[in-house]
Amino acid sequence: MNIKKIAEMAGVSVSTVSKIMNNYSDVSEKTKQRVLEIIEQTGYSPSNSAKTLATKKSNLIGVIFAGELNVEITHPFFVEVLNSFKKQMGVLGYDLIFFSNEKFISGGDYLSRCVHFHVDGCVIISGEKMEPAIHDLDMSSIPCIGVDLELKGRKSGYVMSDNFQIASKVVEHFYLLGYRELGFIGSTGDSDISNQREAGYIKAIESFGLTLNPNWFAHGDDFFEPSGYAAMQRLLESGSLPRAIFAASDLLALGAIRALKEHGLRIPEDVAVIGCDDIEACKYTSPTLTTIRQNKERLGVLAAHMLFDLINNQSEGGSFVVEPALIIRESCGSGLNR
Repeated sequence: MNIKKIAEMAGVSVSTVSKIMNNYSDVSEKTKQRVLEIIEQTGYSPSNSAKTLATKKSNLIGVIFAGELNVEITHPFFVEVLNSFKKQMGVLGYDLIFFSNEKFISGGDYLSRCVHFHVDGCVIISGEKMEPAIHDLDMSSIPCIGVDLELKGRKSGYVMSDNFQIASKVVEHFYLLGYRELGFIGSTGDSDISNQREAGYIKAIESFGLTLNPNWFAHGDDFFEPSGYAAMQRLLESGSLPRAIFAASDLLALGAIRALKEHGLRIPEDVAVIGCDDIEACKYTSPTLTTIRQNKERLGVLAAHMLFDLINNQSEGGSFVVEPALIIRESCGSGLNR
């Protein structure tokens, strides 16, 4: 059974059946009832492809973890943002479809696959070493929202935390606790997010009139725990340590703490550490991790509403920057530590 058969049985056109199924008002009540009775009698249910052709909408949202070095679905920060996004898009009537980039980093594209699957829009999760395919999608007519990724297309927008405010809150907390020798552990130089947090950190250090020591700045290959461990090892091997370290992610901070402990150093008595994201693990580490909380639920909900508005031509893109919050725990607490 298909829509053409239904139209033949009802003695109407295919377009009339389509209008009735999609609640158009320009069909007589008598015709509408006749067609609905035939649909009920036959048990006809249109396929997703037929619905898409009829309505020009699939109610599918593409999910892309961007970059040659992407955060993957297991990343504790982004998985919380994505869960919030998924729930809100579900309320708005959409399902998600995930795109992989493993087989076409150097030669394929997202745009053709988005067209193939008739997605109504895309959410793009920030990564590192961004593929040209992301730019092409951003510049297309497909609505896109970036998470921690600035998109500039005419049908695009983005949400992120205020990375300069994140860094400023860290330096202010260090300063008020008496720390003056400050270090930093970040991700690769290809990461816009890490670079923004580092630039904000440097600016805040200088605004407090503190001495900036580039030798206390180290970088890993990504935002994960092994990179934080390796970066901290390099600082330890240099023979000179800062009294306090800001890591651009909680996982980097946890890696740094592991390296410090292996060298017999105490946190925060010898070196204080602050992370960023406030992932769940921060509450259960030893010591518990002082961090900057990004409002993950708000980021996800904002991303969903912004994408919905772009899809339905109710906005022209734009951006939302969400305010962060300092969460004080044991790795850099409230007492005066010198």
